Amino acid sequence: MIVFWFLLIALVVVVAAVTLAVVGGGAEAVLPDAEPDRVADALPESRPVVRADIDALRLPVAPRGYRMAEVDDVLDRLGAELAERDARIAELTAARAQAPAAPAAPADRVDLHKDER
Repeated sequence: MIVFWFLLIALVVVVAAVTLAVVGGGAEAVLPDAEPDRVADALPESRPVVRADIDALRLPVAPRGYRMAEVDDVLDRLGAELAERDARIAELTAARAQAPAAPAAPADRVDLHKDER
């Protein structure tokens, strides 16, 4: 019988607390909306990404691991920059292959004035 009264009183207290919390909040939210976690050390927009930027990068952790959207954004950015660098390397390699080779100086040529200096 004592357990019944204890449970009844506990139920009344819980219902009263919930009612006061809901009614007492009024039109305003009890807590302000939290800002979503974002990358604090974002990759630089004004220059290409370097190794130090990747080493310093820290992705925010969500309750169930990393936020997929954040990881996708970083990987997309890195992929785009790597593709741009690969295209530039291919362009420079092709330009170098098409340029005529500069004539090399003969190895057997002796500088006669070398000893006079």
